[in-house]
Amino acid sequence: MALRGRRNRNHTTDATPATDATPATDREDDGHREDDVHREDDVHREDDVHRGPAGRLGAYGGRLRASAGRLAPTDAVRRRLREGGLGPAPVLLALAVTWIVFQALNDNFLSPRNLSVLSVDIVGTGMVAVGIVFVLLIAEIDLAVGSLAGLAGAVFAALNVNLGMPEWLAVLIAVLCGTAAGAVHGFSFARIGVPAFVVTLAGLLVWNGVMLYLLGPDSSINFSEDGLVATLTSRYFDSTVAVNGLAALCTAAYLLVALHDHRRRAAAGMPCRPMGEIWARTALLALVAFSVVYVLGRFEGLPLALLIFLAVIVASDLLLRRTPYGRQVLALGGGVEAARRSGVDVARVRISVFMVSGTLAAVGGLFIASRLTSASQISGSGVLLINAIAAAVIGGTSLFGGRGSTWSALLGVLIIQSIGSGMALLGVQPPVQLMITGGVLFTAVVFDSLTRRSAESRGRV
Repeated sequence: MALRGRRNRNHTTDATPATDATPATDREDDGHREDDVHREDDVHREDDVHRGPAGRLGAYGGRLRASAGRLAPTDAVRRRLREGGLGPAPVLLALAVTWIVFQALNDNFLSPRNLSVLSVDIVGTGMVAVGIVFVLLIAEIDLAVGSLAGLAGAVFAALNVNLGMPEWLAVLIAVLCGTAAGAVHGFSFARIGVPAFVVTLAGLLVWNGVMLYLLGPDSSINFSEDGLVATLTSRYFDSTVAVNGLAALCTAAYLLVALHDHRRRAAAGMPCRPMGEIWARTALLALVAFSVVYVLGRFEGLPLALLIFLAVIVASDLLLRRTPYGRQVLALGGGVEAARRSGVDVARVRISVFMVSGTLAAVGGLFIASRLTSASQISGSGVLLINAIAAAVIGGTSLFGGRGSTWSALLGVLIIQSIGSGMALLGVQPPVQLMITGGVLFTAVVFDSLTRRSAESRGRV
């Protein structure tokens, strides 16, 4: 086609030399340049064909990264608002409104004593919610976590109190029971093909029955208030120097990690957070950390349970965001077939996710038993299951998979426990608390659905 076009132009030049004001040599040069452009386009198209979809997506991703790096901060914020990617901002706003309302209704809500009690109460349910986050990230559900939490407490109490087993060994066996139960759920789902909803619903009934059998006719077993498990929720650190040093250490660690990420992404030509945002986030973290230390220090000190909970959240967040396994979990939530084609062992990841959920459910059950200094049916109640799932979803983890973080569990459980604490101070009956929690959960699910629909309309899902 290019040669034919050149002959036509040469023919026109020869036939009408007197009526064309452009010299023939210039027209020939233009024709050659046009031919070169066409040939380059053909070469690029051939390269795209040889590269295949992965190559084309990689080139497209490079252009997207380059364009993303040129976005102004206001444009990036406006784009996130359109796509519903607001991050934790709505949850933090809801938490602030909750605290302001309850403080206005009762002056004791934000007192050091009540906040200290709240910081310990969130740990048991929060641990279970962190495990739920892993399951939700692959777009599945685990209905057995409440029963597993109760089972762990019953196993520990039965081994330690009834059989005289050392506490540390009883704790280890109780946690391993949760891991084994999660492995059974995951294997039934990933290898046999039983839907996760069905297999975990069956697990809810089975493990709840085992828990009741272990607890015996009294339906509860009390254990020592001075032992290892009881210490989990009764130990406080009241050294001002130590707790402030810990707050400073956490802030410095976050700053170093953020600066390292900034340098690494900038060197690779990838979009990265502006330095101003990094310093602002660090200042906000320092403000929150030192405020928490100061307020809790005015009562009994920094609870050991809260420190363990925060350590689990940070560790699981690093696991999800900075390891190949975490990227496989997120990829599986984005699409099973796409993850399988990219080399992800789908069955292995699914089984491991349910094992993580079962393990953290058992740990959460031990913290709940520690708070009560007894193993009872309360540890494995359906309310625990509802609150754990609600905490993960309210905190920002999507029910559709692929979006969320373990910090969602912390934010969600803070809202749920704050509502419960505020209602208790106001003398509101538990049924009303459940209705309000259900309304908040419904609102979070509606927001999640609207966010996903907006993303699908823009071709982002």
